[in-house]
Amino acid sequence: MTSKKLVNSVAGCADDALAGLVACNPNLQLLQGHRVALRSDLDSLKGRVALLSGGGSGHEPAHAGFIGKGMLTGVIAGAVFTSPAVGSILAAIRAVAQAGTVGTLLIVKNYTGDRLNFGLAREQARAEGIPVEMVVIGDDSAFTVLKKAGRRGLCGTVLIHKVAGALAEAGVGLEEITKRVNVVAKAMGTLGVSLSSCSVPGSKPTFELSADEVELGLGIHGEAGVRRIKMATADEIVKLMLDHMTDTTNASHVPVQPGSSVVMMVNNLGGLSFLELGIIADAAVRSLEGRGVKIARALVGTFMSALEMPGISLTLLLVDEPLLKLIDAETTAVAWPNVAAVSITGRKRNRVAPAEPQEALDSTAVGGSASKRMALVLERVCSTLLGLEEHLNALDRAAGDGDCGTTHSRAARAIREWLKEGPPPASPAQLLSKLSVLLLEKMGGSSGALYGLFLTAAAQPLKVKTSLPAWSAAMDAGLEAMQKYGKAAPGDRTMLDSLWAAGQELQAWKSPGADLLQVLTKAVKSAEAAAEATKNMEAGAGRASYISSARLEQPDPGAVAAAAILRAILEVLQN
Repeated sequence: MTSKKLVNSVAGCADDALAGLVACNPNLQLLQGHRVALRSDLDSLKGRVALLSGGGSGHEPAHAGFIGKGMLTGVIAGAVFTSPAVGSILAAIRAVAQAGTVGTLLIVKNYTGDRLNFGLAREQARAEGIPVEMVVIGDDSAFTVLKKAGRRGLCGTVLIHKVAGALAEAGVGLEEITKRVNVVAKAMGTLGVSLSSCSVPGSKPTFELSADEVELGLGIHGEAGVRRIKMATADEIVKLMLDHMTDTTNASHVPVQPGSSVVMMVNNLGGLSFLELGIIADAAVRSLEGRGVKIARALVGTFMSALEMPGISLTLLLVDEPLLKLIDAETTAVAWPNVAAVSITGRKRNRVAPAEPQEALDSTAVGGSASKRMALVLERVCSTLLGLEEHLNALDRAAGDGDCGTTHSRAARAIREWLKEGPPPASPAQLLSKLSVLLLEKMGGSSGALYGLFLTAAAQPLKVKTSLPAWSAAMDAGLEAMQKYGKAAPGDRTMLDSLWAAGQELQAWKSPGADLLQVLTKAVKSAEAAAEATKNMEAGAGRASYISSARLEQPDPGAVAAAAILRAILEVLQN
């Protein structure tokens, strides 16, 4: 079965992709009749060396994303994973020559088709009297024994674009650029790993992996790697990659040693999430620095992809200060990241968090017995929520991501751990404030934020008094905060429905002579009835409001949890 792709046609996808890039970038132009993109300010390059690169499409943003001042002059694109046509390469060489450049350097990845087609175009251009040189980049560190074809050209080619572009922008001549680039290319290596394959538009995936397998040392055209390994943690995979890349018995290794200074590239092969990319980057930094390697610069992002392949490649380039200046040189290429010209290693990465403000003495604190009662209430709430975990998750699966019970259980466990540190504050205001901070930090999700808002606001009226009217005012303040920031209203099928129903009953506490337990009992029953009634409501807020069938058969899990919390409080106070 062929994979789904958002294209107009398989045959025209490479042309459409390049046209889209040029249409959105005023600094680029298409060369009429060819799949070639060029700088729109070619005339400004008179007297300087032009840099052309390219290859098959499907590696975006490479290579056209790296056209710009300080990088490439132009790019010749082939069909997906196919070398560009000789005629188009020659047309690009002629175009930059006619603009008055003093020579052209072709930067070519080491693949047979690219070498042949760029090489043939070079020979034809030289026969026309155009000065053209060619460098072939092979930075693959996968093969322990080199074959006749040599190392494949991978993401390290982008660093060559940058170095050559900085030299050309500085006015360095063609022969000198060629010489220096060849030296730099020998000081780097790249290794890829992927969770699965990719698929060329109109085709099936190029290889299959079991659920517990990872492909190591693969190329950028969907071809299989050098071996398959069992799925492991990000730390373990990164360590394996770096071990392989730097192993001196590996004929294609990078000679990185303790004390070496490197530029590190963490490249998304196309389908990896940014979350995973960050985890890999962190693992790579820790692993390299643990080996005594200095990371001078770190580039993390998508530089040379393989369509939608869910994997990464790591590139290491040995650098000194002169080479770093070329890496840091200004460029207008849209795909080159805005990297600070500061070493990664040795930089302070953490800032000390502000100290918590000292708590003022609370005149409402009432001694040890109240603290013990509060601890009993909290313990009952925790055991209730833990017992409801699976039930709440089941309710949540109908409208959300099925984690409502897990979220509330996480809060319960956090409160239990906190209670182990000592008795809770005797002051109601301080207790609610402490719980607010705890839930905001530990509970997570929108529930944690809503409970945190509720408790923070509810604590304020209790700073002066802890009478029944003050507790009713606290409930009002909490509900107001939840509505203000959560944008939910009574009847929207959320946790607010239960709390609102309880809050209406608690208004009776504001009347002289009100009975605590009698009013609270009514409030709990109203909350439970409101929670049950949510199954007949149309969702107006929260995740449930996004589903096509907004009228659901089960009650809202948040409303059920809130009612259960109120029931747990009542049960302790009744004893």
